[in-house]
Amino acid sequence: MDDVATAQRRQAAQAAAALVEPGMSVGLGTGRTALLFVEALAARVAEGLEVADLVATSHKTAAAADAKGLRLRDMMAADTAPAVDIAVDGADEIDAELRLVKGGGGSLLREKIVAQMAGRFVVIADAAKRVRQLGAFALPIEVVPFGWAVTAARIADATGVAPVLRGGEDPFVTDNANLILDCPLGAIADPDGLVARLAAIPGVVEHGLFLNEAHEVLIGTAAGVERLTRKG
Repeated sequence: MDDVATAQRRQAAQAAAALVEPGMSVGLGTGRTALLFVEALAARVAEGLEVADLVATSHKTAAAADAKGLRLRDMMAADTAPAVDIAVDGADEIDAELRLVKGGGGSLLREKIVAQMAGRFVVIADAAKRVRQLGAFALPIEVVPFGWAVTAARIADATGVAPVLRGGEDPFVTDNANLILDCPLGAIADPDGLVARLAAIPGVVEHGLFLNEAHEVLIGTAAGVERLTRKG
């Protein structure tokens, strides 16, 4: 039986799948919540919904989609289309301005590429992911392996917090053959300023702050699915 959080995520995933219209191209996120969306979308396809190609943000999501018979776009091809109609993904934190922390699943770079490709980026989550201020969840930062300890030291200088190599002595390696540093920042008072500081550090490939990507958020709650949209 689903626990409360999983049931809420499943609610949100099913609501997002209902947004997919015939002929749409769809971006598929990564993580437990995103896999629930893959499941919900596949159920609609099995019932007769015809979609165009899909973009997976990780090998794990691609395998799950392929197992359901969903057709995937080759994102390594030179002529791949530069956009998708809608993309759906989870988040580790969501604030009132629909700013996100993502990357708990280690696919933040591909997730951000697909989020920015999307005409409509929909985030799905359980109620616990809503926060007043971003930062309680350690911020994932993807870095190149070469000189990663030097990059970590520069991140520490820029943030005042020492990042932790995900996986420790057996490092987690992303689908892009990079490493993840998790930065336990606590409350992030100035997300935009932090983004600028991280962008100036050689070796940083991408970070888990998604400040402007989300168009709307679907939150599963005990009372049903709550829909939040970006203001302006």
